[in-house]
Amino acid sequence: MAGPHVYLNAASAWSALGLDAASMRANLFSATDPQTLQWTDRYSPGRTLPLGCLPAGTLLPALDFAPAHQRSRNNALAWAAMQDLRPVVGQAIAQWGATRVALVVGTSTAGMDEGEAAARHLLHEGRFPPGLDYRVQEMGNVAEFLALHLGVRGPAHAISTACSSGAKALASAGRLLQSGMADVVVAGGVDALGRFTVGGFSALEAVSAQRCNPLSAHRNGINLGEAAAFFVLSRDSGPVRLAGWGESQDAHHMSAPDPSGQGAVAAMHKALARAAMRPTAVDYVNLHGTATLHNDAMESRAVQSVLGQGVAVSSTKPLTGHALAAAGALEAAIAWHVLQDNPRGVLPVHWWDGAVDPAIPALNAVAPGQQLDRAVRAVLSNSFAFGGSNSALLFEAA
Repeated sequence: MAGPHVYLNAASAWSALGLDAASMRANLFSATDPQTLQWTDRYSPGRTLPLGCLPAGTLLPALDFAPAHQRSRNNALAWAAMQDLRPVVGQAIAQWGATRVALVVGTSTAGMDEGEAAARHLLHEGRFPPGLDYRVQEMGNVAEFLALHLGVRGPAHAISTACSSGAKALASAGRLLQSGMADVVVAGGVDALGRFTVGGFSALEAVSAQRCNPLSAHRNGINLGEAAAFFVLSRDSGPVRLAGWGESQDAHHMSAPDPSGQGAVAAMHKALARAAMRPTAVDYVNLHGTATLHNDAMESRAVQSVLGQGVAVSSTKPLTGHALAAAGALEAAIAWHVLQDNPRGVLPVHWWDGAVDPAIPALNAVAPGQQLDRAVRAVLSNSFAFGGSNSALLFEAA
C-alpha cells in the first residue's frame, strides 16, 4: 500500500560535471561534447586513464573542526557538496526538531585514501603512522560525520552495496518518511577516487583505457569517477517527487550481472508499481550504462522488456565516470535537473561512437540536440551493483 508522497525539496552535487547547478546543467544539456573526463595517471602511476575527477583546481574543505578519525577525503567531498544544503537542513531542524531529521548516505570508499597512505607508510617505515585511527575507514564514518556536524539527531546510517548504494539511500529515505520515523531526510551518496579503487577494478579487467562507450559494439569497460550528491527530502510538496523505487537481489555472481536481466526487470517493475505509473509514462531513462559487455547487454534487454525500445535513454557515465556508491545519487541529481526548468524537454546526450551492437536490443539513445518539445514528466534511473544488488528510482515532476 502506497504511503504519503515523498518529495525532493533541494539538491546539491559535486562531480566531473561541475560544482554547482549552472555548470552541471551546461555540461549535461550541451549539444556538443563537453569532454568532462580528465586523462591522468594520478591513481594509476605509469598508466594514463580517463577518469571522472572533480574539475581541475578544485579544493576540498579542511576538516580541522572534526575529530581526527573523521578527517578523510571522502568526508571532505561530502561536506563540500553539503554546503548548499546546510541552510535548508537548518530550517528543517528549526521546524521539526533535530530528532525528526534523519540522514542516509551511500558510500564504498570511506577513508580508503587515508588507509592507502598508512599502508605506504608501513611499507617504507616498517610501522603505521602515529595517530592512525582505523575508524577513518569504517563505512559508517561519513554518516556519523555528517549527522554530527549538521546537527541531525534522527536515525543516521550508511548503506554500502557498491554501485547501488546512492540509489538505495534515497529509497531508504522514502521509507523513513512514509513510515513516519522522520519528517525530513538528508540522503545521497559519496565516493572519492583512490589508487585502491582504480587498481582493484583494473585487476578485474573492467577499466577502459579509452573513454567509455556504452551500448557500443566496441565497448570495453568503465571509466571510474568520484562524486557527492545529496538531497533534502520530505513529505512537503517540492519540485520533484520520488514517485517510486524498486529493489531486487539476483545474487547471480560476485561481479557480473545476471545475463537474463530478471533482477533489473524486477526492480523497474517495482518502481513503476509503487508509483502506480504505466511504462508509457516514462519519458527518459538514465541507464546504469557502464560500458562493460555484460552490464549493457543485460540492461538493454531489461529496458526493452519493461519499457520497450522507443523510450529515450542515455548513459551519462562518459561525462561523469562511474562514481560507484555515489553514482545512483549523482544520476538522481541529473534526473532532478532534467525535470526542472527544462520546458523544451532537452535530454542528456548519449555520447558514444554510434556503433550499434547487433547482439543486444537497439535502444533509443539520445542524440545531440534531441528534445521532447515539452517538459519532461517522468525519469527512471537505474543502478546495478556487484553481487546482483539492483535499484531503480522513478522521479516525477511535481
